[in-house]
This record gives sequence, structure tokens and C-alpha cells, in this order.
Amino acid sequence: MAQTYTRLLYHIVFSTKNREPWIDPAWRAELYAYIGGLVRNRKGELLEIGGVSGHVHLLLRLAADRSVSDVVRDINANSSGWLHDRNVMPFAWQDGYGAFTLSPSAIPGVIAYINNQEEHHAGHTFRDEFLGMLTENGAQYDPKRLWE
Repeated sequence: MAQTYTRLLYHIVFSTKNREPWIDPAWRAELYAYIGGLVRNRKGELLEIGGVSGHVHLLLRLAADRSVSDVVRDINANSSGWLHDRNVMPFAWQDGYGAFTLSPSAIPGVIAYINNQEEHHAGHTFRDEFLGMLTENGAQYDPKRLWE
């Protein structure tokens, strides 16, 4: 077969360093647009982005020749630099992330979930949310190292 055909969908979650509430609603949309450009520049498609002051959710499609770890690393490094250039200090992303694959039929539900983050976090902590995602997706993790 001369061509490669994929539709690799991911729900990716990463937080600010120590989950600090550094993502200000005043510039959040601009940050999200910048992240969308970073995804596009890496041959991906950002289907949805959202979050709250301490973390971000991305629903994206990646090209077959792009690894999740490379794309997340590039997003974190470039968006941190972009924010620092705009004198948003202090700001840093936490090392690590969660990435979960999904089927195309799950897209509407994940979009709704991402768009409902403000309401969701009125009653749930990031810790509860992230542990729930790990459990729901059967991800293995070391509880001792989870919040480093």
C-alpha cells in the first residue's frame, strides 16, 4: 500500500505547574487560538479546546507521523514562551499529561465535556477529574508519582 490512512483522535489533558490558577480568562481565548496554530503547524487538527484556570483539555486529530509526546512537548514549550513574551508571569506547564484515544462516535460527548469545564469544576477538583479519566481509560499509573 503506497499511502497511509489514519484518523487518530486524542483527548489530551495537561495542567499548569502544581495546578496553579494561572490561565486568566482575560487572555485564555488568545492562548487557545495560539495552541490551535501550534497543532495545525504540526499537521494536526484541533477539534476543541477548553479548560479552567489550572488546566487545559484538547480534542485533536494527529497525523500518523506525529507522536503525542512530541506534540504536547512542542505545545507546552512554545505556548510557555509565547506567554512569557507577553509578560504573563509566573507561568509554566506541569511536566506530564494525560492522553486518551477515542472513536469518532465519542467526539460529540468529549466536545460537550470540554465545553462544560467551568460548570464541571464548580463541583469537582482537577485531581478527581484526572483520576476518573485514568480509571475510566484503564491507564496504569503510580499513585506516589501522580502529583509530582
